[in-house]
Amino acid sequence: MRSFFYFYFCHYHAMDKNRIFSITSDKDFLKTALEVFNYQYNTIEVYREFCDLLKVMPEAVTSLQEIPFLPIEFFKSLKIFPAEGEVQKVFTSSGTTGSNTSKHLIKDIEIYEESYNRAFRQFYGNVEEYVVLALLPSYLERDGSSLIYMANDLILKSKHPESGFYLDDLDILRHNLNRLDKAGTKVLLLGVSFALLDLVESSSFQLENTIVMETGGMKGRRKEMIREELHAILKKGFGVDAIHSEYGMTELLSQAYSRGHGIFQCPPWLKILIRDPEDALTYLPEGKTGGVNVIDLANINSCSFIATQDLGKVKGRNQIEILGRFDNSDIRGCNLMVV
Repeated sequence: MRSFFYFYFCHYHAMDKNRIFSITSDKDFLKTALEVFNYQYNTIEVYREFCDLLKVMPEAVTSLQEIPFLPIEFFKSLKIFPAEGEVQKVFTSSGTTGSNTSKHLIKDIEIYEESYNRAFRQFYGNVEEYVVLALLPSYLERDGSSLIYMANDLILKSKHPESGFYLDDLDILRHNLNRLDKAGTKVLLLGVSFALLDLVESSSFQLENTIVMETGGMKGRRKEMIREELHAILKKGFGVDAIHSEYGMTELLSQAYSRGHGIFQCPPWLKILIRDPEDALTYLPEGKTGGVNVIDLANINSCSFIATQDLGKVKGRNQIEILGRFDNSDIRGCNLMVV
């Protein structure tokens, strides 16, 4: 049985990787997810061993809830990668001094590019309509950030000479931000939480044409705070009605976006299930708080089924509210604040 699945599903990505990004219904998602599960069971050794430990065989699985979700901690110590193929890129997570960091081995970087470009167009339109200003000092100070890779590509695709990264030059950013906004230019200000707070503490704004998007994380520079407190400060400081957010992490190749109030919308190839905190194999209905299990079909060449240490609840179709993290788990820069 395994040899047949291995032969068939090893060719899945090469045959039609665009299927991942052409999902239009729950039926499409289920069918594709089951195929990806079969493929990954037969090509990712760590994942196959995990499924075997749970005594879950692909031919017996017919629903999303029956698929085993790999604990996200496995990315810190194990190689989550097909037996065949070469690594094109390695994304690494940020971490406190002395802590282990996650490594996401990328076989095909074009899938990541396709994922974030499609998602951005879906939620915000053509990036060429924006000047993209990235205030991501903590990410720029290290190698291997998937967020920096995405931001850099969006900056290049915006084709605006004013688009770019900012490290510590807040005075120049303040000047450019005010000038562009007053000129009626559409601006996307993408920033890590502590840097956005630094910016509004040194100056106040009244922005009308700017989307302020926080990517989370104090990176040890400030005390953690709940989302409502952070967003209230940023809304007042920037003079905007809402603070947008991005929900992503090193171990995923897709992002969900929030236009405010902490409610994230997922693209069609990304789905969230909420597991019972007391029983990892039991799932909770809409509106109940529990552990966040992510299905990211763009993770075709690593693992698409990941049990995170995040807490959240489903709010509606492809919508999720992120509430924080489980106790005793390390805080990473992936748009999560402790509650």
